[in-house]
Amino acid sequence: MLFCGDAELGRADYDLDGYSTRPGEVVASGEIRMAAEALNNSFGRQGLSLRTDGGRVLLVRFSGKRLDVGSNSAHADVSGELPAAADWRR
Repeated sequence: MLFCGDAELGRADYDLDGYSTRPGEVVASGEIRMAAEALNNSFGRQGLSLRTDGGRVLLVRFSGKRLDVGSNSAHADVSGELPAAADWRR
């Protein structure tokens, strides 16, 4: 579920690639997918977080321009409670 503060913006799917930036630190980037209307309402907001089904809280920042309002996906940079570098598939 994607949130802005305490407000639910909508259910989201994601596909992320993780990167180890320095020992013990992981960041990710990839695609966030959700209903087009919910995505449009989320785009450009500050303080977005994605609460996973497993309970992790990921901090989300959309990193590209919103080109098509009918699209259900956007590129994002993600940080927060990401899995450790050793837990990512290679």
